[in-house]
Amino acid sequence: MNASPEMNFEDMLHIRLEVLRREHRDLDEAIAALEHGGRGDQLTLRRLKKQKLSLKDQIVKLEDQLIPDIIA
Repeated sequence: MNASPEMNFEDMLHIRLEVLRREHRDLDEAIAALEHGGRGDQLTLRRLKKQKLSLKDQIVKLEDQLIPDIIA
């Protein structure tokens, strides 16, 4: 029963993935609020959408690392 308190690499990837998903969701809500409220200028919306796309790319990259390749 000498379990190591350290996390393995896969656990760290899962946590990072969840953080990125949360940030992506938050950005999505912020963008929607700015678009529907009419308070956001186009530059701010473009910047937020670009940031959201970058997060999505990072999410996909991490998911690819976590999901093993299946050879059909």
